[in-house]
Amino acid sequence: MLPERVTVVEVGARDGLQNERRNVPTEDKIAFLDLLSESGLRCIEATSFVSPKAIPQLADAEEVFRKMRKAPGVRYPVLVPNMRGYERAKACGVEAIAVFTAASETFTKRNINMTVEESIAIFAGVVARARADGMWVRGYVSTAFGSPFGDVVTPEMVRDVCVRLSDLGCDEISVGDTIGVGVPTQVDELVPLLTDVIPLERIAFHFHDTRGTALANVYAALQHGVHVFDASAGGLGGCPYAPGATGNVGTEDVLYMLHGMGIETGVDLAKVRAASRFIRSSLDHDLTSKAFQALEAAQARETRTA
Repeated sequence: MLPERVTVVEVGARDGLQNERRNVPTEDKIAFLDLLSESGLRCIEATSFVSPKAIPQLADAEEVFRKMRKAPGVRYPVLVPNMRGYERAKACGVEAIAVFTAASETFTKRNINMTVEESIAIFAGVVARARADGMWVRGYVSTAFGSPFGDVVTPEMVRDVCVRLSDLGCDEISVGDTIGVGVPTQVDELVPLLTDVIPLERIAFHFHDTRGTALANVYAALQHGVHVFDASAGGLGGCPYAPGATGNVGTEDVLYMLHGMGIETGVDLAKVRAASRFIRSSLDHDLTSKAFQALEAAQARETRTA
């Protein structure tokens, strides 16, 4: 059941940079997004219109979104936490948004100071307004494979939250392993539960590589026909509200595996590497993507021997 083609949703500019200790200069964020737009990616999460006090790393959302180049045919969703964030995004010309909740009650309370039910009630109005305005809407379900606070998360709980977001009118549901604890057997259990109630083409997965299982989980989902996966250039990211959560699966790692398996993505791996190489210069650490590291090292060896 491996799909012939996969859509990679790039989340590095939002989910990646929001967790950085150092505030990346606005002009570097814009240049990073412009480079990603040249790579063939068809969906690039641009920024987040949350309170600057909550996520100061993305306080420049308006400027970033207005000044970045929008490539034809590329979707640029932004994260919005409430109606105020939605209004800010709409004023900038945003045409696609994302809302977020979680399967873990404890995580949701600590993250946005609401229960899961309360968060869905808040997003109902946002999604309805976005749909009325003709926007594409994505819904995130965090902590789908485990909570950083020890409370139990079952596949049935994840399914129920996904159904609620789908019923609100979300076009796509991204199911996230926020703290990188998931293993392939959990994917095998969860995907059939989801596809019983939500069409496969509306389901995406968002894996973190905290414990090195992200690619294995991607492969498990591929075997069920899942064909939309989130990834972050260079492996950037984590969650500021999830202790111990490290980076997302690297876009380079996902592309290297998919291309090696003969699965089309339409994305130029070398151009994603160029974007990662650029943003690395604005950070205070190296990038974690294994494919990025290996390919950069191989290129350096070839340059030295040329």
